[in-house]
Amino acid sequence: MKATYLSPRAIALHFALVAWFALCAAATWWQVTRAFAGNSLSFLYSIEWPVFAIMGIFGWWALLHQEKITEHQEKARRDYEAKMRAEAELARQLAAEQEDPELAAYNEHLRQLAAAPRRKLFGH
Repeated sequence: MKATYLSPRAIALHFALVAWFALCAAATWWQVTRAFAGNSLSFLYSIEWPVFAIMGIFGWWALLHQEKITEHQEKARRDYEAKMRAEAELARQLAAEQEDPELAAYNEHLRQLAAAPRRKLFGH
């Protein structure tokens, strides 16, 4: 519990939430005074700012209870990405074998263009 609510990151999030609430309260008050001064659109904005404050609570809660990725999860992600890259490469090779020679040459040309470093064309 201490790591969740009293870590340096959590304390920074608490301060950010308090600041967010203060700004939303000030904006609400400002819009209410403008609304009573005759700006009818400000009635909508005076409702909108408290909604933003409530959304800030949801963001604070989500950031505070974000799960850390374990080494096992990170390894599983890397393995999955490697498997997907291998499958994509195999699919590309199979497609290249079945392609029309002209289309294969054009696709190879596009791959070379994409892999080549780009010249900067600005400033001349």
